[in-house]
Amino acid sequence: MYWKVYKPSAIGLLGALFCVSSMQAQTTPVDSLFLTVDQLFDRGVRNSLLLQADALKEKAAGERTQTARSAQLPDLQVGLKGGYVGQPTVFQHGLTDAVHPDVPDWSQNYAVDFAQPLYQGGKIHSGIRKAGLEQELASLQTETDQAEVKLGLLEQYLNLFSLYRKDEVLTRNIEESERRLHDIVRMKQEGLITNNDVLRSEMQLTNDRLSLQETENSITLVSQHLDILLGQDENLLLIPDTALLFQAVALETYEDYVTEAFANAPGQKQLRKQTELAQNDVRLTRSALLPSVSLYASNTLARPLSRTLEDMYNNNWNVGMAVSVSLSAFYKNNHKLKESKLAVNLRRNAEERNMQTIRMNVRTAYLRHQEALRQVEALKLSVRQAEENYRIMQNRYLSQLVILTDLLDANSVRLNVELQLTTARTRVIYTYYQLQKACGRL
Repeated sequence: MYWKVYKPSAIGLLGALFCVSSMQAQTTPVDSLFLTVDQLFDRGVRNSLLLQADALKEKAAGERTQTARSAQLPDLQVGLKGGYVGQPTVFQHGLTDAVHPDVPDWSQNYAVDFAQPLYQGGKIHSGIRKAGLEQELASLQTETDQAEVKLGLLEQYLNLFSLYRKDEVLTRNIEESERRLHDIVRMKQEGLITNNDVLRSEMQLTNDRLSLQETENSITLVSQHLDILLGQDENLLLIPDTALLFQAVALETYEDYVTEAFANAPGQKQLRKQTELAQNDVRLTRSALLPSVSLYASNTLARPLSRTLEDMYNNNWNVGMAVSVSLSAFYKNNHKLKESKLAVNLRRNAEERNMQTIRMNVRTAYLRHQEALRQVEALKLSVRQAEENYRIMQNRYLSQLVILTDLLDANSVRLNVELQLTTARTRVIYTYYQLQKACGRL
């Protein structure tokens, strides 16, 4: 299926230009900025505070990964001790015949200790892998938030389409109402109609002018909201790229979108990483049951001698390997290990539930997009019919074959149908981007 290529008419383009010029002709001069969708997304992503926070979280996760890797490095300690040695008392027979040998007054101790972990039951490797998975999760969260930011910006951007079109339609309708009022005043002066028709026409014209002012204010507000989010001067009046309404895009099949969503949707990727993280926690818990092996070496220079307390330096060094097994872990970690395994099953369940949600979201976006395409075709016919109906009612009213209410009703129908057509066209774009987001392309 393809989008229908809507060719803008000369009247529509002239009306859009008139709309923009009327907005710029306000009492306070306003600068305008033409903005394409690509520029919208680029500036929105660069200036989003949410995405900036996500970038900081990614950097923090990267630092945690480096911290986890440092567990592979050796431990090196340098120690220095110095202190006063108290007078010792030596009992030669039991607790009798105490003597007080001469000893130095000060002690010194210089030590260098080195320990290199060789095997920790997979604890170090699992810790590094855990930090790496958390970093990937932070990156996937950024992707998810980026899609949300883009879709939110697009919604307001498309709102500008509808507002500009409404401004154009109301401006044209006011011009026609003024001409119609002139004709009605002339007919009243000729005695063909009563003053009631004049009053009703003036009231309708006033309402249209108020609606036009409200629409222009809405354009200013939506532009300001987007300007703030895009990090630019909030007084800029944004002009959307109308070419977006007339693009032709080929649609794939529903199953193709679902398959791609399962593989590429950031939310599904996050759940898969969380499952891997849960599996890694199982290995991390199990590592407590395995032995720890490390290589150590140390050198100590001290005075006085520890056995005789003679005032001489003594240097000792040693090199060895340490092996330890935590026996208590065999009966303390059983429940924790079971809990970790249950967490894996829970994460897999979350994956399956999200796959169901993906199918529903893709189906909804796919059908709503097709629905919007059909609605555009139907409303194009309705616009032509409403135009013809208004022309007929206008001629009949001027011939006094119908009353003013019939003419105003025909004009109201024409106005509403034209606005509905614009809404339907913007809905085609929005549902298409919803579909792109659902399958991880946005």
